[in-house]
Amino acid sequence: MTPAPQPGTPRRVGMFGGAFDPPHWAHRALAETVLAQLRLDVLHVLPTGQAWHKTRALTPAGHRLAMCERAFEGLPKVCIDPREIERTGPSYTADTLAELARQYPGAELFLVLGADQLLAFKSWVRWPEVLALATLAVANRALHIGADADPAQRLEQDLSGIDIPFVRLDMPLHNISATAVRAHVHGQSRRFPDLDVLVPAGVARYISDHHLYETPT
Repeated sequence: MTPAPQPGTPRRVGMFGGAFDPPHWAHRALAETVLAQLRLDVLHVLPTGQAWHKTRALTPAGHRLAMCERAFEGLPKVCIDPREIERTGPSYTADTLAELARQYPGAELFLVLGADQLLAFKSWVRWPEVLALATLAVANRALHIGADADPAQRLEQDLSGIDIPFVRLDMPLHNISATAVRAHVHGQSRRFPDLDVLVPAGVARYISDHHLYETPT
């Protein structure tokens, strides 16, 4: 991965966090879009450490970090950032953005979100701090993206009632979810003929080599 620019120089800096359990093609497409549309100098991809809002136990952080390295491989200006998985206690976006603001004094910060995260944004811990630190950059997503969702559907989330400022990212809908990937691996979904349709080849190999997601979650 391209190393992050040295601290101290004003930059356009993106933060793209998530469980990445596993990272899939839609995550990579989103990274490509934000790098181009927002003209970012660096995009920090941050696998979640201790996710305060997740009821499902996440795959061990080392696996998710390794899969991110494979999923975003070859994308310039992407930095796979382990700081949240190295931090003790719950991972809060406000803390990470504050760290990035100190790392890049004077930078313009962008927080990359999916539509589902935007709809739940006001339930986040210290969400006003997040808004004060970064511009929200939002990609819409299909209305239904579960394990049994139709990959050809074109219905998207309705964001018309959102009363907080955000920049909408211009990208096609990607009806892929980590839930669908996990379901595919343990045989609960047959909508996709091959795992490579859902995740980059390096991620597919990693999942196979380490026998991930073979037990339903």
